[in-house]
Amino acid sequence: MTTSILQIKGLAKSFNGYSVLHGIDLDLNAGTTTAVVGASGCGKTTLLRLIAGFETPDAGTICIDGRQVASPESAVAPHRRSVGYVAQDGALFPHLTVGQNIAYGLRGIARAEARARVNELLETVSLDASYAARRPHQLSGGQQQRVALARALARHPVLMLLDEPFSALDTGLRASTRKAVAGLLADAGVTTLLVTHDQEEALSIADQVAVMRDGHFTQVGGPQQVYRHPTDRFTAEFLGDCIALPCTVTSGVADCALGRIPVDAADGPGTLMLRPEQLVATVVSDTEHLDGVSTVIATEFLGHDVLLTIAPAGDAAPLTVRQHSLSPPPIDTKVRIEVVGSGVVLT
Repeated sequence: MTTSILQIKGLAKSFNGYSVLHGIDLDLNAGTTTAVVGASGCGKTTLLRLIAGFETPDAGTICIDGRQVASPESAVAPHRRSVGYVAQDGALFPHLTVGQNIAYGLRGIARAEARARVNELLETVSLDASYAARRPHQLSGGQQQRVALARALARHPVLMLLDEPFSALDTGLRASTRKAVAGLLADAGVTTLLVTHDQEEALSIADQVAVMRDGHFTQVGGPQQVYRHPTDRFTAEFLGDCIALPCTVTSGVADCALGRIPVDAADGPGTLMLRPEQLVATVVSDTEHLDGVSTVIATEFLGHDVLLTIAPAGDAAPLTVRQHSLSPPPIDTKVRIEVVGSGVVLT
């Protein structure tokens, strides 16, 4: 039987008459990671602060591990919620050593026991015990985030809250730190809620993704579900590049500028959504029949991938194709476009 660690029902919060969150429902199962992704200012951090106990909701309830901890009428103090919190910059105390930072939440236990727990936590976050004597300024950004995580883990929280924890790191360090932290939390079996504005981060680290816009969720589901089967155009475009084409659906097939694409949608007009990686551009030889052939009009080299801007045959608007960059076709090359898989119709 699956155990729900966090249950949020009908959560709402306003500041000075401005609604920041409204109608938020969210469930987190034990041992899973959920990413709340959205643009800056959409309400992500406010949601974390409500769960952590730094704010009180105007409506709705928050339950952690089967216990109600927040409602408009009552609230459990933050330190009694069994929640760990890691801020964007780690928020380590600069005047304390790494060991003292980690041990900050270990009040009421013997010094030898606290030292052993600190060493255990350092090992958990893949840092040597010698780091206990260092100061935060002597650590790299990735190491500081690991120490912040160790401090948050010190009190055995049932729920870990991560507020944009990797955004201050450079690209290479962000990816490696993200992977390391995800592995550590999974190994520890800690249920985790991450907020981020980075779509790739959300899709790669989470078991469940919740897309937020203007204080409410547009869609909640597995990463592949929300990416491949978005329920609205905002969600589709926020999670990655997409191609939108007018179409008419008849008996499970969308007729559009790229031909006939299988879909799961009701008959009638709509907008067909495809991802650039679903399109394959095959170079056409000079001897082939040129009806329905498209033309490469621009290329954008991204390292591992290249984005081709294609002018389809007829009057359709240019579209984007994502391909491996080993041998991309040059500008003015004639290509045929093949669609892999099915599309999604957004009405």
